[in-house]
Amino acid sequence: MKNIEKKSEKLKIKSEKSRFMSYKLSVINRVRILLVISICLIFSLNISAQNITVSGYVEDSETGEKLIAASVYELNSQKGTLANNFGFYSLTFSQKTDTIKLYASFIGYNQQVIVITDKSQTFQTFLLEQQTNQIAEVTVIAEAQTDIQNRLEMSVLAIPMEQIKTLPAIGGEVDVLKAIQLMPGVQSGGEGSSGIYVRGGSPDQNLIVLDDVPLYYVNHLGGFVSIFNADAINNFKLVKGGYPAEYGSRLSSVLDVRMKEGNMKKFQVQGTVGLISTKVSVEGPIIKDKASFIISARRFMLDLLMKPISKLVTDNVAVGYTFYDLNAKINYKLSDKNRLYLSFYSGDDKTSVNNKDIEPNSSIKTNSALRWGNMLGAFRWNHIYSSKFFSNLTLTYTQYRYLTEFKYQSEEYEADTVSSSQKMENRFYSGINDLSIKADFEYFAGTNYTLKFGAISTYHKFTPGITSYKAENNGTVPLDTMFNDTKFNSLESAVYLENQLSLGEHFNFNIGVRGTHYLIENKSFISLEPRLLANILITKKLSVKASYSQMQQNVHLLTYSGMGMPTDLWVPATKNVQPEKSTQYAAGFASQLFGNKYELSIEAYYKDMSYLIEFKEATSFYGSSQSWEDKVITNGKGISKGIEFLLQKKQGNFTGWLGYTLSKTTRQFAELNNGKPYNFRYDRTHDISIVANYKIREGLNISATWVYGTGNAITLANEYYKVPYLQYQENYPYYYYENTYTIESYAEKNSYRMRAFHKLDIGINSTKQKKWGERTWNFSIYNVYNRQNPYYYFFKDKYEYQNGKEVFVGKRLYQQSLFPIIPSISYSFKF
Repeated sequence: MKNIEKKSEKLKIKSEKSRFMSYKLSVINRVRILLVISICLIFSLNISAQNITVSGYVEDSETGEKLIAASVYELNSQKGTLANNFGFYSLTFSQKTDTIKLYASFIGYNQQVIVITDKSQTFQTFLLEQQTNQIAEVTVIAEAQTDIQNRLEMSVLAIPMEQIKTLPAIGGEVDVLKAIQLMPGVQSGGEGSSGIYVRGGSPDQNLIVLDDVPLYYVNHLGGFVSIFNADAINNFKLVKGGYPAEYGSRLSSVLDVRMKEGNMKKFQVQGTVGLISTKVSVEGPIIKDKASFIISARRFMLDLLMKPISKLVTDNVAVGYTFYDLNAKINYKLSDKNRLYLSFYSGDDKTSVNNKDIEPNSSIKTNSALRWGNMLGAFRWNHIYSSKFFSNLTLTYTQYRYLTEFKYQSEEYEADTVSSSQKMENRFYSGINDLSIKADFEYFAGTNYTLKFGAISTYHKFTPGITSYKAENNGTVPLDTMFNDTKFNSLESAVYLENQLSLGEHFNFNIGVRGTHYLIENKSFISLEPRLLANILITKKLSVKASYSQMQQNVHLLTYSGMGMPTDLWVPATKNVQPEKSTQYAAGFASQLFGNKYELSIEAYYKDMSYLIEFKEATSFYGSSQSWEDKVITNGKGISKGIEFLLQKKQGNFTGWLGYTLSKTTRQFAELNNGKPYNFRYDRTHDISIVANYKIREGLNISATWVYGTGNAITLANEYYKVPYLQYQENYPYYYYENTYTIESYAEKNSYRMRAFHKLDIGINSTKQKKWGERTWNFSIYNVYNRQNPYYYFFKDKYEYQNGKEVFVGKRLYQQSLFPIIPSISYSFKF
């Protein structure tokens, strides 16, 4: 009988292996078929001896900064393209005349025209000058490729950095994430939070990369400020759907942020002194027109006053908080075909409370600290193999760390000698270390076809949470223990392939696939993620767009609280906790209106998420020997659907946008809410944002933002009962007295709503040229009409006097708000 069972088990293992190999071969065969199709497309769409290819870079004429997504257009053939993430463009077209006219343009810059009469001069670099006057009519022609209806993308948001810097900013601290929250489909977690919730997803479902390096936590000041220093940022874009195959490993969005490269022409210094932080940036050439650098530092300054003030207010107690950011980058041009980049970022938050209680015969000292932050480095090599073939190789390292410490020391004295002492130290650490190598290639095959492909491999080292405890009492044998020190190592690899092709003048497609392999604890997860994006041009000013995307996420975030502090743990998918998955469908249309002055897009989406996890309620990861895998609920489902409306005005003295989102997001776990679907905490039925910026005159502008959102979904008790019981006491003659305890009855999970959130912010920027450079004063008012928006709710017992007695009559619900009306001022300089 035992032999039969063993044979049955072996056959079962062989069957599982056979099924796995069959699936693996199926994935490989699909990739092979797509490769064959891609190669056929290259040859079929590029058969023309008349074609000519011109390539090069688009740069800022004063600084040498690359202008990402700048438009390049050839007039005679009416063909155009966009510069990639490194400012490189390649344009293939059929030459109809002896003279080639190339136009390059970018928002906020004057157009440049290059005339080519010699066919050998096919490498051309555009140097655009920043704009001072209104856009000329010919520029509108050149910018046709950047018009929303022509772009082979959807669900993509990008705001020029110069426009972000004009928005109202509390304390003068301009924030990229705050600006993104003003767009449809993107929500904040609450007042003062810079976390982003995209199309019903949670913050960990957003892939946030800085110069191609992932970041795991991007908030300062409890979520009020993000780690992105606007003075060090060149460009960013947020992808909410229709994901290109080059992006992966998250379910909800991709925020791609690019740092400045440094001024190639001259040295420049700029800085800001504000109520929240002080920052300064220095950039300039190492070798003029060949190598440059930028260093940008930012620091929270109020901690210099907090500690001494706290000591005065509370005896022997010092409270402190600070944060800093340091960005650095070196850009080296080896030749026209080779460039090297070295990027670095480091940032930390630290809170501390130190207490000393000193008496004549004793002393007690306690020290507690909380610290978290990121550090990353990236080395990149751009190489141009030919006018049609561009590559980028990236080596990266990133680290996220979270540490909390508590130290206690007491001593008692007799005759000036220590008679007894006690020491205790409690420490909790969590972190992630990633080491990656990534290769990306772009082949601009012809007038109607571009091939993108690449691969990435990342080695993850997870430390979910190590708790250590040390204690010593009166010189006895010290206690030194540690638990939950298990570390997880995983390898995540992916290959991708994208086909961008045009069929005639009206049909444009991005057909791609991403294959991923995730290995942990000898367990493999293989995923094939198809991507499809279609852009059909109905008229010259109107297009219909549709997309389909599948995504897989191999890391999870265990959220312990919603207070905006990083009391969250990053953990890997394991054999017991599977990777999360999502499928998203989106469709809509895009149009230019009123002579290209307005841009309109309307999109509908449906997203299905599976294998979600949730941190169990009423449990803690602190001070427990229980594994984190035993503290989570798995196999959750999520559905998010909605409609997004965005109307933008990008030209003229008056600019801005109106955004509106109508959405519904639910979660479902077998162990929660009796297995029934419930509202996601950050489900928001209505979300409205209005952004306006008016240029009064040169150097003076006023801006305003107004937002409205349905209140967050929360769980509240709907019934309370006071149950009497007898409690023992030692006082004679009554050994027992009557007391009560409360029993709470809860409604369905997240079935209540907070009050609606809305507020108005106003800002004024006054810029003036001085002999030494440029100065800017920023005056902002946060929450102009002093709206008391809810941050959280809590209950208090309510009593009434009846027949001379104080009687409990129920509970009253109260609201805690955070920020009233807050005026602020900041001063910026540049020279």
